Amino acid sequence: MYTPISRTLTNLLLLFFFLLLPSLATSTPIAPRASQTTTKHTPKIFIISLFTPEATTWYTHAPSNSSISSTNLLSNNITLPLLSPLFPSIHCTPTHEICQLVTGEAEINAATSLTALLLSPLFNLSKTYFLVAGIAGVNPEHATLGSAMFARYAVQVGLQYELDPRELGDAAEGVTGYIAQGARAVGEYPRDIYGTEVFELNDELRHVVAGFARGVELSDSALAHTYRSHYITDDNRYFAGTQPPSVVECDVATSDTFFSGKLLAEGFADFTALMTNGTGVYCSTAQEDNALLEGLVRGHVAGLVDFERVVVLRTGSDMDRPYPGQPALENLFGMEMQGGYPIAIANVGIVGWAVVEGILGEWDSRFEEGVKASNYVGDILGTLGGTPDFGPGI
Repeated sequence: MYTPISRTLTNLLLLFFFLLLPSLATSTPIAPRASQTTTKHTPKIFIISLFTPEATTWYTHAPSNSSISSTNLLSNNITLPLLSPLFPSIHCTPTHEICQLVTGEAEINAATSLTALLLSPLFNLSKTYFLVAGIAGVNPEHATLGSAMFARYAVQVGLQYELDPRELGDAAEGVTGYIAQGARAVGEYPRDIYGTEVFELNDELRHVVAGFARGVELSDSALAHTYRSHYITDDNRYFAGTQPPSVVECDVATSDTFFSGKLLAEGFADFTALMTNGTGVYCSTAQEDNALLEGLVRGHVAGLVDFERVVVLRTGSDMDRPYPGQPALENLFGMEMQGGYPIAIANVGIVGWAVVEGILGEWDSRFEEGVKASNYVGDILGTLGGTPDFGPGI
């Protein structure tokens, strides 16, 4: 009910508003939020780790006599929204010159966490070098336990049709059950292209950083040395797998499925060659790389990053197939007998810091401006311009 008292209160409120209005018009504007005026961090290198051991190796293997002003990645811990609940913070050195993102494992975690970083208003990443650094299964035809492998191509081998080979009848002999999407037979190029099947990185940059890595001594162990001897064969097919760890320039296969076995490994090697016009050499396995690279391609299109400044490093933690005469399940479930995991984790840090030191040491003379690629760089769609030297049009 609208009473005389109500009318009186209303009139008093209106009077107060009109008396206050002139002072509101001349008052000082409200200050912007602090985040709008905060200076952005401009890291020169962003390390991308995938899970805890790959992250902590950077803390335990930091060089003691480094030319870098500080290698303490835990000096600054910056919590960002949308990062993994397991790894909610970005880690940086005191000057934010070097930073680290831990994404969480597999493609969904990798893509989501990287996107959270790219969209953060706290960082300017336009001149940042991204170093994806993790462990991997290793193809003994091209590398071995503990090897440091730098990729030019990343191929999403899991993005295919899949049938259980037991349902293929007589056609099952020697095949994996994987067929390229849209194809009608093994070995045909996929007819259905999603856009994330293949990425090609800056090969000139790869050569340069691999050179930095060749200047350090890789971790090895007696257990890994003994295990490698199982791969000695009369035809020397696995010669690389019998050797001590080294730096190798070869390519990475991405699949959410942790696969193991001779048939799958050989099938994915063939698929890698198929998808890269015979140029790619499959030597390492990963669960995240194509997801990360798709995020970085989109970040490049948005003007947030430079895709020519991306490096993918993987170190060999386990053989992707059994040695001759070994049951496949023993290779998968007996990885601790191989001795590769501890040295692979160590070599992520050892090799990774060599790359970081090399880039920072030549920042003014070479890396600030960028290492110009002489090859095609980008995805299978040509999103960044240029013509892919692989794909359905080749």
